[in-house]
Amino acid sequence: MIHPDTEVRFISEEIGYGIVATKFIPEGTITWVQDELDQVYTPEQVAEMLPFTQEMIDKFTFRNNKGNYVLCWDTAKYVNHSFNSNCLSTAYDFEIAIRDIQPGEELTDDYGYLNVTEAFKAKDEGASRTTVYPDDLLNFHKEWDAKLAHTFKRLNQIPQPLETLLPQTIQTSVKQILKGEKKLDSILKLYFSEKVK
Repeated sequence: MIHPDTEVRFISEEIGYGIVATKFIPEGTITWVQDELDQVYTPEQVAEMLPFTQEMIDKFTFRNNKGNYVLCWDTAKYVNHSFNSNCLSTAYDFEIAIRDIQPGEELTDDYGYLNVTEAFKAKDEGASRTTVYPDDLLNFHKEWDAKLAHTFKRLNQIPQPLETLLPQTIQTSVKQILKGEKKLDSILKLYFSEKVK
């Protein structure tokens, strides 16, 4: 489930629709949680789908570390890519804002940590990276881990509307991490490789 203070808006002809903040979302806010309504499909299930359905799976899903396709049931499926994303996935099936997000600002992910099946050239943002690759997690996880470590400690300092959607085991892990009793897992745990099954 996507953060409640968001809505779908038309961004541009090139990008299409995206998710935009309707209120200020501070750094450290949980912006998305994989919840019970999200659908998870195995590659075998997708292979049996109609061609049109497979196109929708390709467009609106991401792959988890098991190689399964996760289809968000709500507007979260409209979160677009940015090499300078303001949201970042964690190894705990939720995402956090890694900087303040202003009202009217688009919420974005770096698709490099979403296990894309094929490389694609992204919109030019003036970043050093221009293409998203299936193995970006292997190359950039340390950079993303540093951002998560900096922001994660703010989780218990601000209101978290989506916190109750976290499974109890994840809530417990988060509390242990915030108390320094447990190490924050690397985002590399999200990585899936077709070669390693």
